[in-house]
Amino acid sequence: VQLQAFGGGLVQAGESLRLSCAPAGRPFASNTWGWFRQAPGKEREFVAAINWRNGVTYYSDSVKGRFSNSRDGARNTMYLQMNSLQPDDTAVYYCAATGPAYANRYIRESDYIYWGQGTELTVSS
Repeated sequence: VQLQAFGGGLVQAGESLRLSCAPAGRPFASNTWGWFRQAPGKEREFVAAINWRNGVTYYSDSVKGRFSNSRDGARNTMYLQMNSLQPDDTAVYYCAATGPAYANRYIRESDYIYWGQGTELTVSS
């Protein structure tokens, strides 16, 4: 399964942007979809996740209150609405998905088995 993340771009501080993530091929079973990001010179970090079955969302402290993670089951697509963007949000954003079994784990990269290629966001000050 290959995921596709898209919607990145260049915005100014304070603006908003929405990222999308969808599988390149057929739908697949997964418990949790998530977003990670990697800023230049830094390690990849957890941003947000959503339980595909019940819609419960999880956020890192750095984006809580500014980002909103959602999913559209009919479109088999996950969205990350990013508001009040700051230069520190500049990174390549990756989407990922776990396997179908339930597991209350979503913060570590190793919790996910399917990954997208990343979409780049640059926030200018």
